[in-house]
Amino acid sequence: MKTFEDFKIKKQLLNALDDLGFESPTPIQETAYSPILSGSDFVGIAQTGTGKTIAYLLPILQDLKFSDQPQPRVLILVPTRELVIQIVNEIEKLTTYLTVRTLGVYGGTNINTQKQAVNEGLDIIVGTPRRLYDLAISNVLRLNFIKKLVIDEVDIMLDFGFKTQLKNIFDYIPKKRQNLLFSATMTTYVDDLIDDFLTNAIKKTISVSGTPLENIDQVAYAAPNFYTKANLVKHLLEDKDTHGKVLIFVATRISADRLFETLDLDSETSVIHSGKEQNHRTRSIDKFVDGRSRVLIATDVISRGIDIEKITTVISFDTPFYPENYMHRIGRTGRAEQHGKAILLYSEKETALKEAIENLMNYAIPAVEFPKTVVVSSVLTPEEKEKPIVEQESPHKDAAIQAGASFHEKSAKNSKVKAEKKSYKKTLKERYKKPVRRGDKIQNMRKKRKKK
Repeated sequence: MKTFEDFKIKKQLLNALDDLGFESPTPIQETAYSPILSGSDFVGIAQTGTGKTIAYLLPILQDLKFSDQPQPRVLILVPTRELVIQIVNEIEKLTTYLTVRTLGVYGGTNINTQKQAVNEGLDIIVGTPRRLYDLAISNVLRLNFIKKLVIDEVDIMLDFGFKTQLKNIFDYIPKKRQNLLFSATMTTYVDDLIDDFLTNAIKKTISVSGTPLENIDQVAYAAPNFYTKANLVKHLLEDKDTHGKVLIFVATRISADRLFETLDLDSETSVIHSGKEQNHRTRSIDKFVDGRSRVLIATDVISRGIDIEKITTVISFDTPFYPENYMHRIGRTGRAEQHGKAILLYSEKETALKEAIENLMNYAIPAVEFPKTVVVSSVLTPEEKEKPIVEQESPHKDAAIQAGASFHEKSAKNSKVKAEKKSYKKTLKERYKKPVRRGDKIQNMRKKRKKK
């Protein structure tokens, strides 16, 4: 088995890895090190929790020479604020014995504070696309010295509709650069991005996204609606020995807040989603990490930004629309060869989504009988009363082709019955409900001149 010493990296990096307790590289770290260090464009596809961040940070830091120039030479783009914070923390841990200036930038915080930090000088900047673009167009952040571009969690970046922001940022950075893309899944959109912006990239797929993790026990409960699912979660959480540290994923911010209120376990539960302020999100994660709260409720928007050890159980309260997201969810538990549990709750409307997950994994999630002691509620949420689940349109997809002329109503101007033609004065009169010229100084002046 290889060790990090076989990489022949700087002593300062080896000492930092030793402090972190890392001895042997993961497969993605071993595969990525040499190609990235050689300067090649690289695409790494690896499951969540396999060490992708260190896979690109090690060769970047190995190659990064000391410089006192003010503008950054390495740009790392990620989809969420939590990932920015996580990656900056990883860099700081790895550079304990090195002098590397790093800054994380993201929305929801004072941009002027970030501008001041940029002016102090940087080697590496980590950011979300929108905030980074805002800094670039303000001319405070200059990206013309960027040598290495990293786009982490590319699939989620494109799902969030960031392709336009990415293209805009590419206009600000040198064309001659090294591009590094990392993702948990390979989609057609990721493929398109590779074709558009990478040159002879080395692609390495370490593990298939749909492969179920062997050290995670998966079960599924059929539950008809939100409040029945909430009753079941309450019942499961009573077993604190089995479910000691629980991460619950829900589909929307509304569901996250509603579940938090329904569980009514304020001292034990925290909630985070994109609608919460950054300080609230940070405090909630900190409470979950240090054990002050046993349960964390989160949306998929930030599922990639959570890297917390010793999570015993992941509950998918809502069955995710995209099957890959289920893999990202359950990848939060069973880490570092520990044992984990994944519980999927699904309603009748979500059965097809559950089957899509099982098809992706080529694995049937064992069904567990619904506990007789748990109340099956007949109360529906406003969302459940409305529409059934329909296909969700990803923000970056092209609009669907509409039916031809035979299948839509004609506009008024093309209709055989012509719309009534109104004068401009009449239109204004109807719109503003008052005379057009009354009180007009210019009109009154003209009348006086005529009298003279």
